[in-house]
Amino acid sequence: MNRRDLLKQIALLTGGAVIGGELFLAGCKTGPKTVAEFSPTTISFLDEVAETIIPATSTPGAKAAKVGEFMKVMVTDCYTQRQQDAFMSGIGELDTACEKMHSKSFMDCTPEQRKAFLVSLEKEAKEFNQKRDEADKPLREEHNKKNEALAWKDQTEFEGAPSHYYTMMKQLTLTGFFTSKTGMTETLRHVPIPGKYDGEFPYAKGDKAWAE
Repeated sequence: MNRRDLLKQIALLTGGAVIGGELFLAGCKTGPKTVAEFSPTTISFLDEVAETIIPATSTPGAKAAKVGEFMKVMVTDCYTQRQQDAFMSGIGELDTACEKMHSKSFMDCTPEQRKAFLVSLEKEAKEFNQKRDEADKPLREEHNKKNEALAWKDQTEFEGAPSHYYTMMKQLTLTGFFTSKTGMTETLRHVPIPGKYDGEFPYAKGDKAWAE
């Protein structure tokens, strides 16, 4: 599975295009903006959120793949200013929402409480993103019409309202984990030096996917 195919799979799982995906494929770097500051505490917090999404089992989880650090790089290098602002404010919103549900911070919750909280947050994110898409639709159509009248080099990409912060975190978790050395070599099946093509390679249900 290459990076482009991975982003398509993540888009299907999270119900929307991967934020910053095209820039990620191109090597990242957006225009001028105020770069968000990620403290070690923030990165540790994001590691725990990611670990709840992809926990360690018989194979390593997201924390072992240093997904929190990956989020930092992606948000600062591949997100627009609006997306970056939404992500950073979402960190505090997530903890506030967890306090409301469990009367304790996310970091103080048990793994079971964290999982239950993120399940409820995913439902909230889905509803939020659906309403955002409906509101953005006429603006997107107007933007596309303007683009049609311009030369290709002068056309711009439509930037609607940012996705729900949890959608961003989940997308970054999946992208960061499955593009990491840990995810590719210990979770996916990996052949360091590919050999000949075998069109009849045996496969059993539940086998790991192949990394590229």
